[in-house]
Amino acid sequence: MIQVAVVSGKGGTGKTILTASLASLLPQDKVLIDADVDAANLALLLDPVDCSADEFRGMDGAFIDPGSCVGCGICAQACNFEAIQKNQDLYGVVPYRCEGCGTCVLVCPEDAVQMQPRVTGRIHYAQSHAGPLLYGSLMPGSGNSGLLVHRLRQEARVKHPDVSLVLIDGPPGIGCPLISTITGIQVAILVTEPSKSAKSDLMRLITLCRSFQVRMYLVINRYDVNEDIAKEICQIAAEKDIHLLGMIPYDLDVLKATRNGIPVSTISGHASEAIHQIAKNLSGEIDQI
Repeated sequence: MIQVAVVSGKGGTGKTILTASLASLLPQDKVLIDADVDAANLALLLDPVDCSADEFRGMDGAFIDPGSCVGCGICAQACNFEAIQKNQDLYGVVPYRCEGCGTCVLVCPEDAVQMQPRVTGRIHYAQSHAGPLLYGSLMPGSGNSGLLVHRLRQEARVKHPDVSLVLIDGPPGIGCPLISTITGIQVAILVTEPSKSAKSDLMRLITLCRSFQVRMYLVINRYDVNEDIAKEICQIAAEKDIHLLGMIPYDLDVLKATRNGIPVSTISGHASEAIHQIAKNLSGEIDQI
């Protein structure tokens, strides 16, 4: 089983658009994961049929037993997150404010506060034309995004142990969700664009992926918007021994495909042609692993 993640240090580089097209074009039997659990949208381009959804329980949260609470307010005074508020004569926990530190449990003289598992999101199972799709959805304000990504990858392995390819649409940034995404994978497709901020974020992404010993490939999206910076990025990739899979030109047809909720690879145009070649290049690289 080869695990490939499409990632980008900067958001908005076209990562999900590329992932949806690769899902449609790569010939390997595969399972798809949308690891951008704070804003999963791969499903918007693949139009899958939702099959089921399971509760996701993150870290424990505080719960105050109203039958034991005497309304002293010590727990509210000790909480640094203002997660405990008074309701008439007693106190209760505001779930989205609770960070699960457990301080309230320690200070309560009546043992009225307990830590309990809490539902902070859902794991969705769907079926698309490109293969099974797993994606997560966190409740607003909930943490544990890295843990949810871990659970998605775990569920994919359990439910589809025999597939040859796991294709992951990674989260933007270089925080916990990304670390959970690239841990243990074989290949990372770094998607960037020719801008100063994207170039800076790419450097940080390369450093992180290298520390996890992940084989990296590069795709430059909308490369012709600033060809000077695109050349600088190519030079960086060459110096760091990162193979360039391809460059995608700016193409208004990409916007049309996105508005229609279909992968770019299913329409004609310069961007689609470039993505077809990128998929062919990537498939060849995967076959050699």
